[in-house]
Amino acid sequence: MPITSARRTDTERRAQVVSTDEARDTTAGGAVAAAGERRREQRGWYFYDWANSVFSTSVITVFLGPYLTDIAEAAADPDGFVRPLGIPVRAGAYFAYVVSASVLLSVLVMPLAGAIADRTGRKKALMGLFAYIGAAATTAMFFVGGDRYLLGGALLIVANVAFAASVVLYNAFLPQIAEPHERDAVSSRGWAFGYAAGALMLVANLALFLGHDAVGISKGTAVRICLASAGLWWAGFTIIPMLRLRDRLAPTAGAAGARPGSGPGALRQGWRQLADTVRDMRRYPLTLGFLLAYLIYNDGIQTVISQASVYGSEELDLDQTTLIGAILLVQVLAVFGALLLGRLAARYGTHRTVLGSLVAWTITLAAGFFLPAGRPVGFFLLAAAIGMVLGGSQALSRSLFSHLVPRGKEAEYYSVYEVSDRGTSWLGPLLFGLTYQLSGSYRDAIISLVVFFAIGFVLLLRVPMRRAVAAAGNPVPETI
Repeated sequence: MPITSARRTDTERRAQVVSTDEARDTTAGGAVAAAGERRREQRGWYFYDWANSVFSTSVITVFLGPYLTDIAEAAADPDGFVRPLGIPVRAGAYFAYVVSASVLLSVLVMPLAGAIADRTGRKKALMGLFAYIGAAATTAMFFVGGDRYLLGGALLIVANVAFAASVVLYNAFLPQIAEPHERDAVSSRGWAFGYAAGALMLVANLALFLGHDAVGISKGTAVRICLASAGLWWAGFTIIPMLRLRDRLAPTAGAAGARPGSGPGALRQGWRQLADTVRDMRRYPLTLGFLLAYLIYNDGIQTVISQASVYGSEELDLDQTTLIGAILLVQVLAVFGALLLGRLAARYGTHRTVLGSLVAWTITLAAGFFLPAGRPVGFFLLAAAIGMVLGGSQALSRSLFSHLVPRGKEAEYYSVYEVSDRGTSWLGPLLFGLTYQLSGSYRDAIISLVVFFAIGFVLLLRVPMRRAVAAAGNPVPETI
């Protein structure tokens, strides 16, 4: 071989090696950049939990239930009934019925919002729209006073529907901003952010509520300020995820050659897409099996959250200060509980950890039935037990479901999931309200919720998670 030819071959070989190394560097650099962008979006995503959780904490869980019940009782007839739309409703059950009504309406709105988001790829814009509608309705609760129980109910319905729709779209970002092995941790951190925000806001609310005389306002005015402040908080911190998250054109829209639309055209597309989704979900019976289990057991969880303050004030004769302190304890412990259960899931599997949390929920709820009236210590112990399982059971359920959603259907599938997510359950409050209306006992109402945890446990136990993930076309995590 000629020397020049050998040199050329050697040079070409070195050039090929350099080219390969550069390609590796470029790929590695791209992976690092993608990971950095993903973490940036995740941090922005956490802040929507931070923004909206004060609604479910300060409004749904603590203040609005007892306050709206008091307003309904003030407007009630001598037999203790109010008559919204001419329907006789016991004043003590009014709040539970309004929550149920808001969720029934949400069932119509959420899937449509999800279908439009997946069709157009505009999750962020729709999430922001619903977030600000909900925040405005919550802020307007400042004007609920006297005997305006109808105004309070109407604002609750608008706020809760908007809240539910916004969280559908928020949850739908999870499969897009987190790799499969990251989702338990990312979801748990989001919940932890939310409970930390709820605790921080409750500290401020408690200071205002206890010091209302010192600042020259009535107790009712203090409650109205607390309700309105939750709306302002929600609106203010929603700006962060609006800046950090980015939309992705839906694969289904791109494949069909459709351009993202808006207005009536998007609505028509949304309804068509929703009909397709309903048909499509039948192709994934294991995903439907998980959804059924979740919708049942989380309906129980959400009813406990929304009705706990009513149970504490009306059945256990606890004052508002005690109730706020107990809910604050729940918020603080839920931060640690979410992170702790996330660690347990990494070690023992998410499926097993959620099942264990349902056993803990059942025991806790049964213990609540026997709490003596007028003794806050027992209620605080109950709050501590709830706090330790609350955040983790919900965070892990969310991340578990993310593995069961076919790509391109995130928002639509999460719209069904959200039917029984934070503060948006309907069957539990309906059962709670009916049990109270028929028996006149909040103890009977609270113990009736055990059925949700028992049935949910059995149904979740029957779902083979690894097969379910594979059947949805997703990579199966090492531990699940």
